[in-house]
Amino acid sequence: MSSENTLDDEDTFKILIATDIHLGYLEKDAIRGNDSFNTLDEILKCAKTNEVDFILLGGDLFHENKPSRRCLHNCITTLRKYCMGDTPIHFDILSDQTVNFNTSKFPWVNYQDENLNISIPAFSIHGNHDDPTGAEGLCALDLLSASGLVNHFGHSQSVESIEISPILMQKGNTKLALFGLGSIPDERLHRMFVNNQVTMLRPKEDQDEWFNLFAIHQNRSKHGPTNYIPEQFLDDFLDLVVWGHEHECLIAPSRNEQQLFYVTQPGSSVATSLSPGEATKKHIGLLRVKGRKMNLQKIPLKTVRQFFIQDVVLGDYQDLFTPDTPQVTKKVENLCYAKVTEMLEEAERERLGCPLTPEKPLIRLRVDYSGGFDTFHTSRFSQKFVDRVANPKDIIHFLRRREQKEDNKDEVNVDYGSLLKTPAAEGLRVEDLVKQYFAATEQTVQLSLLTEHGMGKALQEFVDKDEKDAIEELITYQLEKTQRHLQARAVTTEQDIDTEIQRFRDSKKNTTEEDNEIKEAISRAKAHRMEQGDEPVDGDFSNELALDSDEGSVPPAPPTRGRGRGSRGRGGRRRGRGAAPPEPKPAGRGRSQKSSAATQSRSIMQAFQASSQRSSRTSDEMIIDDSDEEVLMKTTRPPPRPAAASSSSSFPKYSSQSQSQSSKGVAFDDSDDEDEDPFKGPSHRSRR
Repeated sequence: MSSENTLDDEDTFKILIATDIHLGYLEKDAIRGNDSFNTLDEILKCAKTNEVDFILLGGDLFHENKPSRRCLHNCITTLRKYCMGDTPIHFDILSDQTVNFNTSKFPWVNYQDENLNISIPAFSIHGNHDDPTGAEGLCALDLLSASGLVNHFGHSQSVESIEISPILMQKGNTKLALFGLGSIPDERLHRMFVNNQVTMLRPKEDQDEWFNLFAIHQNRSKHGPTNYIPEQFLDDFLDLVVWGHEHECLIAPSRNEQQLFYVTQPGSSVATSLSPGEATKKHIGLLRVKGRKMNLQKIPLKTVRQFFIQDVVLGDYQDLFTPDTPQVTKKVENLCYAKVTEMLEEAERERLGCPLTPEKPLIRLRVDYSGGFDTFHTSRFSQKFVDRVANPKDIIHFLRRREQKEDNKDEVNVDYGSLLKTPAAEGLRVEDLVKQYFAATEQTVQLSLLTEHGMGKALQEFVDKDEKDAIEELITYQLEKTQRHLQARAVTTEQDIDTEIQRFRDSKKNTTEEDNEIKEAISRAKAHRMEQGDEPVDGDFSNELALDSDEGSVPPAPPTRGRGRGSRGRGGRRRGRGAAPPEPKPAGRGRSQKSSAATQSRSIMQAFQASSQRSSRTSDEMIIDDSDEEVLMKTTRPPPRPAAASSSSSFPKYSSQSQSQSSKGVAFDDSDDEDEDPFKGPSHRSRR
């Protein structure tokens, strides 16, 4: 470590590399809500401590496309805390910045803005979670870019061809070309690579003197025939590829023997799924570049919550029990209890001496119960660890091995269309898909409180209208009503409670009471959103949804008698917007409830769309496209902006299959202790 400071001279770039921070993930969770914010603080603090030249983020800075106010506030506060200051910048930008930052109203790097005082510039591409949407193609990173906190680059506006122009930097005698490509649907980008529609530009002068760094956010592992980007698609003049989107931390650079470049995969800084890839220790990278040589130092993250996962195959414990053993379920539960306890003890040992590590770890035990075993009550089991783990609701995951029906060893000739059959999925609504799922699923994972109809309606509101609280409010409302019912019936034993809950749930199926409960829960969700001041869903999906979002500009019309016989539509929850006459107000929010049988009999989806169809009094038919695919594909983008003359004249075009180079001279050392000079002599390589 002592040699690092002597090697950080005026010719050495120091770059902090991180990907997939996922700010705002589970921010409403009482235990895990601050995990992503704490880790961002640690990453930026590490950048300031190591006095890096700039920060490179590989996409998915935010977990949601529309981050909450709390999430944006925490992000802006942290960036301002660590990235602003009087520390001078020691590198220059040589390329045409109007091309590099062509989507910004301020097309120049933020530290060159005379109104800002930036000490550590941050460069970021967008990921698939925070990708640009809407007619103007904006994303959350554009808000940070307009405020001067982040330099958003790598945004391609064309769907026909992609031209990647690098940001050319120079520090002393070291020249760095930073390429970036934000997230694009993998199938589309795969097709564009195959058709040679992806072009990477290089400077005409002194091409062999530039260190070429590329940031990409796509599938690296194969998820289908074209649902990934092979490394061989990338140009062979690259020196290092920073691969985002994949959450498994494989930060040690691996060499691609065909293209002769190195790939580093930093992985995510917060576990967003309980899968084995998330269980690897999380790191960020400190990259040093001097001339054509590089060194990557791994830096472990200390604020990341521990995650332990283990698999148990019950068929492997024939010496302890079999499916025919008396009280076998109790013995299986005891085995799982012992396994979870072992993981908790291991977590406690690893956490010693690390005060920044959260106290409660994530625990996942995957139990394979193939062979005739039965499952036990996972909720009752989780209650034993509610004060010791961060995810008490999903500790146990039961699974069964699928029988191999046919031999698919030849991956090239696999008929994926026959394996993934989705007949007539385009014509189904979300609630229909929910009903089909619960009709085909096992008895152990059926709904206990909610009905399939209620869950489908709430999910429909979440998908089509962006009512984020619809499902939560429906669950809360049903839970409160069920608790009152159980108290009124004076049920005490656990078995009687389960039986009474099932009877109470079945008694409401396909009744007017069920529709009223759904309407009440969705009204609560809308009222909750209005109290928070959240904007309604953007009107960029379809014409029908656009009418809903712009209904404030339509003058109120008197209520009409449609097919619902006296229904008043959905405008009542939007007071102050002049949308429509108010509907009966729910009593759950402290307001009086006035409902009629006529109002209750009307379909709730008709009520939602009634206010947008007020002007057409003679039409009784409302056609609404509920296809998820159509909604997603309606996003439009502005036409591609012509490249500046200076850029086209200074860069020759290289297709995705460029000529190979005879010598690259790249060396790396990923060890934490740098006792030797990491900048070793160039290794001459030739390609056949």
